Amino acid sequence: MEPFRVHTGRALPLGLPDVDTDQIMPARYLKRIERTGFGEFLFADRRTEPGFPLDDPRYAGATILLAGPNFGCGSSREHAVWGIAQAGFRAVIAPSFADIFRGNCLKNGVLPVVLPEGVVERLLEAVRADPGVELTVDLEAREVRGAGVAAAFEIEEDARRRLLEGLDDIGITLRHEAEIAAYEEHRPAWMPSLA
Repeated sequence: MEPFRVHTGRALPLGLPDVDTDQIMPARYLKRIERTGFGEFLFADRRTEPGFPLDDPRYAGATILLAGPNFGCGSSREHAVWGIAQAGFRAVIAPSFADIFRGNCLKNGVLPVVLPEGVVERLLEAVRADPGVELTVDLEAREVRGAGVAAAFEIEEDARRRLLEGLDDIGITLRHEAEIAAYEEHRPAWMPSLA
């Protein structure tokens, strides 16, 4: 997983409330056996709506998603976060997130930033007025800056450390690879092994 420290980029102004994971990644795309290739299906059904911002060329290349309250509600599909990440988004800023979606973001290197609804509205307005506006999401300082806004956000220290160091669950386990190997070397031969 790529470390996340400070990211500056343009934003996509979605701003819709109660966007569920089926809107983010429709169920018909969950049949893949790989964890890759989901970016192209991001918001597949919503993209048929005229004016949907993901297809607006003014926001092409955006790397920060500005969302509405209760973003990522619905089912617990991790595919929704995979699609967001594979479409190039490094952070999602919203007034609130569904708990499971937020956890999936943290485990997959996408930073979910909770800011007050009024602050998110100011950012949405600024980006809609000028799609070239850049925002900075600073995990080290726990702050979002840009468009005349400087807003602090909270994040649990363990989640912050994992993102700063680029560690997913496997990465954390592999930090103990030498100890695991030493333990396995001294296990009785009659016990099950991975070899």
